[in-house]
This record gives sequence, structure tokens and C-alpha cells, in this order.
Amino acid sequence: MAAEGRHYQVVVNHEEQYSIWSSEGNPPDGWRSVGFRGDKEACLGHIAEVWTDMRPLSRRSGADSSVDQSR
Repeated sequence: MAAEGRHYQVVVNHEEQYSIWSSEGNPPDGWRSVGFRGDKEACLGHIAEVWTDMRPLSRRSGADSSVDQSR
């Protein structure tokens, strides 16, 4: 099935990783809508703007604690 005419929603999980999901249904377990909807290109463009650090939240949060503070 061609993606033309299909509408999507931008979704995010607890690790702040983004994806798109059909706007016709609810996101899968573990994902929630961020409120942005549109065609595939618009949704991917929105993700490119807001998802600037690809590391999962748990890796970003732990990045500072992994630095040796004893030096």
C-alpha cells in the first residue's frame, strides 16, 4: 500500500526515542503521542527538529555520572 494519503502521528517512548505511527489507531504499549500529526514527510521532519540527541534518555542521564570526579 502506498504511503500517499496516509496520516501519521509522532510518538515517543520513555527513553525519549521518537517514531511515527498510524494516526488511525492508538500507539503501541510503551509509546505515547506527542500531539503532532501529518503525512509521513511532515512527521519525519518534526522528529528531525526535536530529536537532536539520539542517545536513549537513560544514557544521556547517566553520561555525567560516568565521569571520574576524583581527579
